Amino acid sequence: MASLTVENYAKTIYQLTAAQDGRPASTGQIATALGVAPGTVTSMLKTLDAARLATHRRYGGVELTRAGRMLALRVIRRHRLIELFLMRTLDMTWDEVHDEAEHMEHAVSDLLVERIDAFLGRPEVDPHGDPIPAADAHSLSAGDDAASRLLTECDSGENFRLARVIDQSPEFLRYLTDCGLALGTVGAVEGHSEGAGLMQIRVAGRELSLSLDAAGKLVVVAG
Repeated sequence: MASLTVENYAKTIYQLTAAQDGRPASTGQIATALGVAPGTVTSMLKTLDAARLATHRRYGGVELTRAGRMLALRVIRRHRLIELFLMRTLDMTWDEVHDEAEHMEHAVSDLLVERIDAFLGRPEVDPHGDPIPAADAHSLSAGDDAASRLLTECDSGENFRLARVIDQSPEFLRYLTDCGLALGTVGAVEGHSEGAGLMQIRVAGRELSLSLDAAGKLVVVAG
């Protein structure tokens, strides 16, 4: 069984490469993501390479092997199912579940994860709209269907439904909650104020102004 550290590295490398269209992750990116020194990363990459979980090329970055990707997806599956379980059963909010799931994802067995998945009704996405890998998944898409796009790409008069949140920091999620923007919320674009860096939307009968930066972190589909 992989150690907690190995699982964290595999998950981080997977997420970094996925975010940049499959390009290898650099030592610096991994160090920043995990909050460790580059030298620590270099040492750990040798361990992953020896275990055939990753391939590390000097000046070329690091990529996961098939076994490494499978390990990363198992950890991601655990994490996202735990997040949803905590929300549905303990009434935790979507800004609270990430840190708890980070701790629990390394402790639960595959059997327990399978029981959680069945209990929740085989959900497809987590509380933030990210896709939940299947137990036998070999890869994981971004989770957005062909019709999804950023809220900033919608024109005035278009209706939308919030499908995924890219920025999942607790502060941003609490801000969305205060705005009445939960996953699945439907609304309409009222207009754009490019000069002011704002866009106006209407949700539940009230008009909201969002910064273009905030709106650019929201993935929507036609409402």
